[in-house]
Amino acid sequence: MSQMTLFSNGASVPAYLREAQDDVTDSLAGSGGQYKRISIKGGVWRMIVNGKEVAKNEERSMNFIVVAAAANNSRTFYDKAFVDGQALRPTCQSVDGTTPDSNSQNPQASACASCPQNIAGSGPNGSRACRYSRRLAVVLENDMRSEADVYQLVVPAQSLFGTGENGKLPLIPYAQYLKANGVRITGVVTEARFDTNSPTPKLTFRAARPLEEDEYFFAKEKGKTTEALNAISMDPAAMDLTTKAAPAPKVEAQAAPAPARPAFSKPKEEVDIVAFVQEEESNAPVEEPKKRETKKATESAPTDLESLLEEWED
Repeated sequence: MSQMTLFSNGASVPAYLREAQDDVTDSLAGSGGQYKRISIKGGVWRMIVNGKEVAKNEERSMNFIVVAAAANNSRTFYDKAFVDGQALRPTCQSVDGTTPDSNSQNPQASACASCPQNIAGSGPNGSRACRYSRRLAVVLENDMRSEADVYQLVVPAQSLFGTGENGKLPLIPYAQYLKANGVRITGVVTEARFDTNSPTPKLTFRAARPLEEDEYFFAKEKGKTTEALNAISMDPAAMDLTTKAAPAPKVEAQAAPAPARPAFSKPKEEVDIVAFVQEEESNAPVEEPKKRETKKATESAPTDLESLLEEWED
């Protein structure tokens, strides 16, 4: 049995051999963290580990659970045009979308609202040079186990705002729809699908199914982990370039065999993720987000979530 065969399916390794941490292995491998994210470069799902593309999946959609989300939209500005294969750090960035981060290379203003890069027309085709995005921490639907990987997914501006159609919505309207019906986004499996009519990578979202009770509590716990916190607070370049991280919390070994790992295929060559952070964000004009009234959400999830999903399908 080859090494690739041994680890290509989680069920190949007995549950009693699976530990989140091990002192012997850590002493040999080092204590550096494993920063994982999902890129949508080129309309393809790409698995990125510590800045390197290690696998990809060319399916049009992917199902996952959103276990955590940044409190605000982030903003990112580059003073140079994207060049494929060239690593670039943002010139100026803001995690909270209000003021530049302290580690910005060249802050463009003291506040994002008054920044010249936030004016329509400062970017190509009438867009804003400073782009919106939202950071999510997600767990794949087919990998819900105690030591499951948590991925960062950065949702670009054109996948955040808009109206959508046929029940497939941009991220913010999707979350508003769930909230108006008293449904937690952490309580459903979310399907993210590429919009094939868009010239640049664009995602739409819909609820695929409600979580079972044990799955829901699993998702809530995953949202509290260090990995989830890193996913929603660190910019992609920082995640990829950081060599040391706080150790992940220990978890007990599974009592049953783990489910199959995500069906990512091994790429032909490794790619530096920092080089294409820009490409994932659209240059197309994106309207400034506007506040809109929504129905008040109840404190608890609806009693008949399946009916809500069936209504959405219809």
